[in-house]
Amino acid sequence: MHNKTLKELSALLHSKQISSTELTRHYLGRIDASEHNAFLHVDHARSLAQAADADARLAAGTAGPLTGVPIAHKDIFVTRDWRTTAGSKMLKGYVSPFDATVVKRFRDAGMVTLGKVNLDEFAMGSANENSAYGAVKNPWDTTAVPGGSSGGSAAAIAARLAPAATATDTGGSIRQPAAFCGVTGIKPTYGRVSRFGMIAFASSLDQGGPIAQSAEDCALLLNEMIGFDERDSTSLTVEQSNVAEDYTRSLNQPLTGLRIGVPAEYFGEGLASDVEAAVRAALEQFVKLGATLVDISLPKTALSIPTYYIIAPAEASSNLSRFDGVRYGHRASEYKDLQDMYRKTRAEGFGTEVKRRILVGTYVLCHGYYDAYYVQAQKIRRLIADDFQAAFADQCDVIMGPVAPTVAWDLGAKSNDPVANYLADIYTLSTSLAGLPGMSIPCGFGAGEKNGKRPVGLQIIGNYFAEAKLLNIAHQYQLATDWHTRTPDGV
Repeated sequence: MHNKTLKELSALLHSKQISSTELTRHYLGRIDASEHNAFLHVDHARSLAQAADADARLAAGTAGPLTGVPIAHKDIFVTRDWRTTAGSKMLKGYVSPFDATVVKRFRDAGMVTLGKVNLDEFAMGSANENSAYGAVKNPWDTTAVPGGSSGGSAAAIAARLAPAATATDTGGSIRQPAAFCGVTGIKPTYGRVSRFGMIAFASSLDQGGPIAQSAEDCALLLNEMIGFDERDSTSLTVEQSNVAEDYTRSLNQPLTGLRIGVPAEYFGEGLASDVEAAVRAALEQFVKLGATLVDISLPKTALSIPTYYIIAPAEASSNLSRFDGVRYGHRASEYKDLQDMYRKTRAEGFGTEVKRRILVGTYVLCHGYYDAYYVQAQKIRRLIADDFQAAFADQCDVIMGPVAPTVAWDLGAKSNDPVANYLADIYTLSTSLAGLPGMSIPCGFGAGEKNGKRPVGLQIIGNYFAEAKLLNIAHQYQLATDWHTRTPDGV
């Protein structure tokens, strides 16, 4: 049952061949038996109560396509009556009084919350080793990282602990863990998915999206996620092309004539040979499906890392200033005065990587450095976006390449080298800085790592509002291949 797609599960639920309660019990049992540390909080009684409500809707004939289907939520989305920690000691035990818009939309659709999944603390990381509650283990190889920050979401899908999961992408945090865990994930155009109730890391970069087994599953989930939200000041309006649509209607278009841009910068020094071989093979499959490969250049790609690691920490230093021990979250037990309470609370509550980014962000925003660093980074950000627009203007329809330079590395291999973690995001950061949609689909395995048991992801990047096109392209590839159907040993 756990290997079935969302479409298949929906059909079984609507035909009464299985109840939501039975399906939810099945997944909860798998979660309880799992040793991947993917889930931070599970509440059987609450999940089963939601399943009972879904069964009532199914019996009454008022159910939608996702009613009764279980889902896991990244623990960055506040969820009413459930603990929400953002993977940090700072919010240990915090219970939200309201739902994030994304959570509410799935709840209104009748989906059943299985629990909250693990992540890098405040979504800051590339390996899911920064969580205050321990690292997630990659289901394909439990000695490897699952990617981050949405490692819990990707691992939950790969281990078939949930058929769907929410995630967020700030600099690649949907695409990279999806690639490392051999599942499918999509980051929509910035502003298309509401950020209301999503604990902020970098406000001009954070974007919610789904992780699931296939592009078709992601299309079903995006149908519920996308849409204007008046409570989110960064939400695109309906006039700005933020209209909810049925993405499943666009999944059967042929790829004849599709122009695929292949950036030279994505295939240079630093790209592992086994990753390149898998990605090149995927590109050849698209040629067989009728597409044409076009060599392009994105010359500012190398600048995406320093640019991102100025802008994102700057926004983080502002956003995380709210965690001071006064209103909610952790507060130091002993202190002399208000300033001492601030210092001790933040020292105790934040992990090493969060502190590092707050310090970097505060530095680049300081008087005397703001113009030299932050303003310059914003100018380069515009140049990076212009590179993409030049390519889309007359050279290609979409851009493809690797998601990461290597397959997943060993747990602990880079934990003492933050720069090495940052460099792993080289192919995903520019897309986020430009606010473009991008997705990752499984396309093979790394030949040199653990007997070929670590997945490789293919990245597909589109122009603004091209989610339907990306999903169709991915779906056509998945109809012709079976990488997305493969599961780790024992699943």
